[in-house]
Formats: sequence, C-alpha cells, structure tokens
Amino acid sequence: MSILRLGLAGAGRMGRNHLRAISDSQEVRITAIAEPMEAARAALPLNHAAIHVDLESMLAAGGLDAILVCVPSDYHLDTVKRLVAAGIPILCEKPVGVTAADAREAAELTSRAGLPFQVGFWRRFVPSLKRVRERIAAGELGEIYLVACFQWDGEPPSAYFRTHSGGIFIDMGVHEFDQTRWLTGQEFGAISSLFCGVAAEPWPGDPESAQAMADLSGGTTALVSLGRRFPLGDVCKVEVFGTKDVEECRFLWPPTADETFFGALRLQAESFARHVRGGPLEGASGGDAAAALEAAQRAAAKAAGGPGGVA
Repeated sequence: MSILRLGLAGAGRMGRNHLRAISDSQEVRITAIAEPMEAARAALPLNHAAIHVDLESMLAAGGLDAILVCVPSDYHLDTVKRLVAAGIPILCEKPVGVTAADAREAAELTSRAGLPFQVGFWRRFVPSLKRVRERIAAGELGEIYLVACFQWDGEPPSAYFRTHSGGIFIDMGVHEFDQTRWLTGQEFGAISSLFCGVAAEPWPGDPESAQAMADLSGGTTALVSLGRRFPLGDVCKVEVFGTKDVEECRFLWPPTADETFFGALRLQAESFARHVRGGPLEGASGGDAAAALEAAQRAAAKAAGGPGGVA
C-alpha cells in the first residue's frame, strides 16, 4: 500500500502539530506545505516537504492525494470551496468555519462533489475515550445521568488566534460538544451557559473561562467547563455518572498528555488515508461538525445574554 501524499494548508501552531504527529507514520506523509506568513514558514522544522507561499501554488505543483486544512477557522469554508473546485479529498481541522452554517455548507459541497471529507475532532481516536464510549454503549455504566467535560489550557492563545477563532465556546467548547454527542449518541437540547467575570487578560467576546449545562435528547445532563489558565498545562478530562457505575477519564493529562495528543492526531490522519482509499469514515463528518458548532453557538449566545437556550 502506497503512502498517502498529503498537502498541508496552513503551518501555524496546529499545522506544526500535525507535522510532528505524522512524521513517523507509514500510511500518510506531508509532502507539501502552503503557508503565506514568512514567520510561520521560518518556524517549520527541516523536512523534505516542498514549501509554497499559497494554496494555489501548492495545488498547481500537483502530486498530492489529499489536503489537510489548518488555516485559521474563519478561513476554513473558503479553503474547502477551493479544494472542492480542485476535486481533492479534505481533512479539515475543527471546527470547519465559525458557524454551523459554514460547516453545513462545507459538508454539502463535498458531498455533492463525491469527495472524502473528514473533520479533525481528534478525541475520537484517543484509546481511553473509545473505551469509555464502548462501556456506555454496552450499558456497563447503566443509565447515564451526567457527562461532565473539562478542557483547561495552560495559558491563553495569541491575540491573532483569538481574532480568528470565534471565541471560547466555538474554538475550545466545540470539542466538548462533539465529544458529548459521540460518547452518548444523544443530541443537545436546551443550553444554559455563562462567562466568568474574572479575567486577567479580558478579551472582547472571548473570556478566560466559560461554563455550559445542557439537556440531552436521552435525558442525560451535560456539563462543559472551559478555561484558559491551568498550572499543569493543557488538560482535558471527562466524568461519566451512571446508575451502575462512574468513570473518570483524564485522557489529556501530565505526564502523558503529549503522547496522547500526537498519537491521536497520527491515528486520525491514518484513518483519513484509509477513507480516501475507499474505507469507511471513522472520524467526524461535516454533519458532526455542524451539530457541535450549533451547540457552541447557542452556548455563546446564551452566555452573552442573547437567546440560544432552546434547540
């Protein structure tokens, strides 16, 4: 089986994470990189990938089987449109735009074109989370009455990132909303949420911490907790409370956080490679991205004092 030749669109922080994760894969290799910012190109590690100053020149050079999209979130949809026009399969970093409408349009475009399209919700490839999902599906925890998801970063992102991210619920929380749907098989109903009023570095529309609580379609309650400052660095965990058992899964936690994160990114890319070759979609779809973004938008609107609490 030949290695899938992958082009990387966007070589910022997340793009470089993918480069590191895929570097030892025997199934997929990044052979070309498109990055318009000189500073980002200068930060790239030495490798054998061809470097281009924009997506058009990378596509014109040819020799690629698929594209990994890691441009800023508000550029996702335009990039997907260009790749659909080029007829090339797409692995797009989450969240596929900054609105559910963006994700739905991307899903519709790729579906009509008959192109493989996968969204980078990497947590679906974390072995410990997959085991939690299997336990829930097997009924080992009983009836699930609460799923609590926590994501706390070591420090806030850059001002540039925050300008393009869509805010804390869209950028961070969308992972929790997708994870909750994937773990439980339930959809989000009414959502209540709030922004924390304590902020060391206040940023308009993007506070340091936010929390949400929601009803799920199967009667379960979901809790999402997000924060920008955690002394141990970037951490994530999920707690599942059932009538038979309880499970706490600190799936991204020192000292194994990097191993988990980069391992899941590699498994995700390899799964996408198999999908491009005709295998089933094992990761998140465009529809999954739209559902997570819709919940994230409603949480953000509710916290900001708007409507958005009712599905």
